[in-house]
Amino acid sequence: MKTVFVYVQDTLADWEVGYAVAELHSGRFFRQAAEPLTIKTCALSREPVWTMGGLRILPDLTVDEICRSEAALLILPGSDTWLTLQHEMILEKAADFLAAGIPVAAICASTVALGKAGLLNCRRHTSNDLEFLRLICGDSYMGQNLYEQQPAVRDGDLITAAGTAPLEFARHIFERLDVFAPATLAAWYGLHKEQQPMYYERLMASLGRQG
Repeated sequence: MKTVFVYVQDTLADWEVGYAVAELHSGRFFRQAAEPLTIKTCALSREPVWTMGGLRILPDLTVDEICRSEAALLILPGSDTWLTLQHEMILEKAADFLAAGIPVAAICASTVALGKAGLLNCRRHTSNDLEFLRLICGDSYMGQNLYEQQPAVRDGDLITAAGTAPLEFARHIFERLDVFAPATLAAWYGLHKEQQPMYYERLMASLGRQG
């Protein structure tokens, strides 16, 4: 069973990964042939971290304990700490994953950290704001021409999103991992985006169930 590693840190923005981890963990809408996935949290240490919402998370493992051969995906949630130097180890891990063809999904402030690390220079991407990205990253960021003013963007194995786009972030993750059938993914996204009953009916129909 492959593992989705979620990097956790103090002030983690709870809402940014909620859609993604709930569906990846439960597998309730996975297509029939999709392999189940396990979710593991990783951090700089095994000490508890506290999310922005006040939830206490005890990491499953440290960053240096991540086994690349077990990985299906690395998720980098936003937080208030990404502009510090403490995250260099996970950024190195992200670069290693991308080089090995393992997807990395970054949202909100973590996209800025990727920009400072030079990981956005050759890939289409988005963030919270281009000018802020340029201001904070300085000369390390040379990907301005690849920036897209979209809620979320996927370029191969890299997924980036604004902090206000957890739904689009999750959709790109499911698409990259190929865990939802296309009709299921379209209905799932429509249900949460439009909040119309017809999408629930389509979702159930795509799974061969009755609502």
